[in-house]
Amino acid sequence: MRLSPARFSFDRLSPVWRPRLIALGAGLACGLAHPPFGILLGLLGYAVLLHLLEGQGERPLRQAFFRGWLAGVGYFAVGVWWITEPFMVDAAAQGWMAPFALLLMGGGLALFWGLAALLHRLAAPRGWTRPFVFAGALTLTEFLRGHILTGFPWNLPGETWAAGSAPSQAAAYVGAYGLTWMTVALASSFVLLRAPDRSARMRAAVGLAGALGLLYGAGAVRLAHSPAPAPDAPRIRLVQANIDQKEKWRPENLNQIFATYLELTARPGAPDVIVWPEGALPAVIDDLLVPGRGYLEGLSRTLKPGQTLMTGANRIGPGPDGRTLYYNSLIALRREAPGLVLTGVYDKHRLVPFGEFLPLGGLAGKLGIRSLVHMPEDFTAGADPAPLQPQGVPALQPLICYEALFPGFTRQAARRGGRPAWILNVSNDAWFGGGSGPLQHLNIAAYRAIEEGLPIARATPTGVTAMIDASGRILPGKRLGLGGFGVVDAQLPAARPPTPYSRHGETFTAILLLLSVAMAGVGRRDRK
Repeated sequence: MRLSPARFSFDRLSPVWRPRLIALGAGLACGLAHPPFGILLGLLGYAVLLHLLEGQGERPLRQAFFRGWLAGVGYFAVGVWWITEPFMVDAAAQGWMAPFALLLMGGGLALFWGLAALLHRLAAPRGWTRPFVFAGALTLTEFLRGHILTGFPWNLPGETWAAGSAPSQAAAYVGAYGLTWMTVALASSFVLLRAPDRSARMRAAVGLAGALGLLYGAGAVRLAHSPAPAPDAPRIRLVQANIDQKEKWRPENLNQIFATYLELTARPGAPDVIVWPEGALPAVIDDLLVPGRGYLEGLSRTLKPGQTLMTGANRIGPGPDGRTLYYNSLIALRREAPGLVLTGVYDKHRLVPFGEFLPLGGLAGKLGIRSLVHMPEDFTAGADPAPLQPQGVPALQPLICYEALFPGFTRQAARRGGRPAWILNVSNDAWFGGGSGPLQHLNIAAYRAIEEGLPIARATPTGVTAMIDASGRILPGKRLGLGGFGVVDAQLPAARPPTPYSRHGETFTAILLLLSVAMAGVGRRDRK
């Protein structure tokens, strides 16, 4: 007798597990729509999730929350799997925390999606209003994700579109949160194509085609009217030394690392500004720049008069109680005839929880958990940010690594010191490993250019280093990818006029959320 091989059939799953697996898959699809994967068909996962939330069950609210949470688990499994990489730099001491970090991060962030699903189910809209209510619920909880505690707005749904593409230009008007509403409303509206009424399906198809046409068409028009750089715009050199994170903190490698940065800085060309990435040198800058140790003298010999070095650096400062405080900083050093002159310091304001400081303080220490910084103590947050204007350099807003995640950061800083001419993003993306993490971070950072209408110069130690224009596009040939070694020399692109988002912030997002509330009211009326 011949036996047939066992075959798995999705239909054979129980009615309980089938929608759960579909919810998980919907979240995975939404995550895969983000760069660097760019599978935009994955956006249909929002429509699938919306359909699942409207299913019947004995406990509909509990069911909706769980399905939303499962979709979030899938979404963040794609988005934040790189969270394990920093713990493997010192695997012997910190590797044990990696799986817990992934479970807690993915499952914890997914709670916001569960809450969105619960809110939508509570509103219980009917008919054509459902996608708009769902978009409002998810946008609200994503806004909360970006603000509760220190906030972690990594891979907002609105940042699904590749930065610099036509659809991404909508962020100049409504920001990443407003674009989240638009993206989710548009994607989940495909559920309306399943309406039993043929005329309703036709109206939905026409509406979807019109919305997509407007999103792409308006963005294309904006991209076609990008300003040209001014003839006297400074030339920027971005240095990528490709120093592996595991080798960087070996004391015996300091001199070689410093020599590598000097060699790249001195390459032929005439840049006005040289940029080294976040924490370029594995030491406290105060110790390195002491006369007589050779580092100060080496910089003075390498930089030409009038040139400015902008470097990420760890520095120290006195605390109010006599303790030594540690800062993750950006420092501007200008070469004058007599030597180097310090012309600007910016201390990172938004620190990475558990990476640069412990939110739980003493309790975490008692459990044997400490932050990942190679410092005797956690970093201290800097003062409220404001633009920096080093001598001879156009005013700039520094964004150190994690700070590039936050929509409105530059706008809020500009209220204290005026609009800058450009954004300087220094980041140590070596922490993210060599997978999708650094590429996602690049896409997220480029959205800050679109929102503010400002170019971004971005320097990282291992990639991706790039010059980004005020529309979020990387200048042709001005990019060093993962594992690249060298420099990017580029003239600073021109800024665009202040964008609606830079002037009004989240006002448009608030209007869209109010629209969702109104739609919820219409949907409930239609249900009666």
